[in-house]
Amino acid sequence: MVQLTLPKNSKVAKGKTWPKPEGSDPKALRTFRIYRYDPDTGENPRWDTYYVDTSKCGPMILDALFFIKNEIDSTLAFRRSCREGICGSCSMNIGGRNTIACTKGIDEHKGAISIAPLPHQPVIKDLVSDLTHFFAQLNSIQPWLQTETPTPQGEWRQSPEDRQQLDGLYECILCACCSTGCPSYWWNSEKFLGPAALLQAYRWIADSRDEATGERLDALEDPFKLYRCHTIMNCANVCPKGLNPAKAIAHIKELMVERQT
Repeated sequence: MVQLTLPKNSKVAKGKTWPKPEGSDPKALRTFRIYRYDPDTGENPRWDTYYVDTSKCGPMILDALFFIKNEIDSTLAFRRSCREGICGSCSMNIGGRNTIACTKGIDEHKGAISIAPLPHQPVIKDLVSDLTHFFAQLNSIQPWLQTETPTPQGEWRQSPEDRQQLDGLYECILCACCSTGCPSYWWNSEKFLGPAALLQAYRWIADSRDEATGERLDALEDPFKLYRCHTIMNCANVCPKGLNPAKAIAHIKELMVERQT
């Protein structure tokens, strides 16, 4: 029989149950199970349990995290910035689903709410994932306008029809929910660019003002960078902006075929 050895710190312990807030309304209390990990301690990660008085905080999951940090446990670490679903900073796994905490309502979940960092990424601390590799892959597709035509005095003009081709692409907030929810990315993240980077790649390929389409497709002509996508559709299912990276990847594949005919 095959013997499997789990890596150090892979087992998640039960953790601590924090006291209920004093003077809280029992009917307004919600239970949160939050992943805690501090590499500086050398201890295994754990699940801590908190009770949040929802009558004293806002309606979103991010509001509950602020309540915990401000009123119960100041050591809790998580990313956040805009609180408007624009920056993608507060991406995490909530109730078993990747999403952003600032637009996910507490009342969308029943019972205890579990919150963990984005899956299959190194954890810096608690809910903060290390996305260094994710952004390095984004940079590799050169997500900026590339032209050979002399720069015009004004804007790079674009027809309304050409501009419409970018709808469903430019709205990506780089939260990494799609890539970290993709099984192909879990197993091949060193080589497969993942849904987010490929969505951005197609955003520039589809841009009528860009003049580097051939070079962009050449860079993606690789057994792993593009073709590890098996259209599982996890990316579209978890995108908090309702985008469809799998569709963008399919368009890139179509262009790959067309240039060979």
